[in-house]
Amino acid sequence: MDATYDAWAGPTVGELGELVVLDRITSRLPAGSPLVGPGDDCAVVAAPDGRFVVTTDMMVHGPDFRWAWSSPEDVGWKAAATNLSDVAAMGAVPSGLVIALAAPQDTPVAVLEGIADGFRLAVDALAPGCGVVGGDLSTSATFTVAVTAFGDLGGHAPVLRSGARAGDVVAVSGELGRAARGLARLFRDGVDAQGEPDRAATMESGADADPDVDRQRRPVPPIGDGPLAAAAGATAMLDLSDGLAIDAGRLARASRVTLDLDADAPLDEVALHGGEDHGLLATFPAEAALPGGFRRIGVVRDRGDADLLRAGSPVPTTGWDPYADWDGAAG
Repeated sequence: MDATYDAWAGPTVGELGELVVLDRITSRLPAGSPLVGPGDDCAVVAAPDGRFVVTTDMMVHGPDFRWAWSSPEDVGWKAAATNLSDVAAMGAVPSGLVIALAAPQDTPVAVLEGIADGFRLAVDALAPGCGVVGGDLSTSATFTVAVTAFGDLGGHAPVLRSGARAGDVVAVSGELGRAARGLARLFRDGVDAQGEPDRAATMESGADADPDVDRQRRPVPPIGDGPLAAAAGATAMLDLSDGLAIDAGRLARASRVTLDLDADAPLDEVALHGGEDHGLLATFPAEAALPGGFRRIGVVRDRGDADLLRAGSPVPTTGWDPYADWDGAAG
């Protein structure tokens, strides 16, 4: 057995085969309320207002998670949360998930069961009523989790990135910077002498018990605030997956405006440029009452020379980029 899986015992996916493994996974997943669930070639999910939103995202061992730092439940939770947040960013309510897993042959089935448990825990906590309606299982040398999520707009227009207007208020909901601080702690204290992610070092250093590390492994996006923002008249919105600055730049370019952050907004460098908190960035008409957990951080201005300003000075729109920032260490 690969040392990657030393923490989990039991039969492997190669020993049990696809049908048995699928049965053991699906029995642990949240069912939701599809018209037709797992077992046929497709699920059938209601689209009450005639439309639905759909998104997909992958988590790959190495650039997106490390077994040395994350449990199977952590991986399942994070894979669910990152997709649920994208649905919320359109102003929709999550209605269904489809999950595809590609696992090496020597992966203990307990790992896949733990991932299923993580999905169930995340859905129950973040998007009650949503369910896993289907998926696929395959084998690969690199462990990969791919999720497709669906959402119900509930009669509202989708909130796009391209609708911000000069004079709108810029607001955020959710945490900023905690996941990045947790990742920095792991890279500092959760590695061996060669700098490779290491489970023993993570435990011995106390990083495993750090609340910010927990947020890195299990983000808590404000899913319910997405539909609330749509109902409150949000003009633009997106999920803060890669960092406030880089994602604000995306919204500014899509809307052809400049976002100007307030000088007194509580935003340090980690909050500006650290990713994976999966909060929501939105713009609202100046007269709108900010809903849910949204709080003001700036104002939208006519398009200028920069995508993002702070009190009139340009802010670099940098953040997480897997092609530039992954060091190749899998752990």
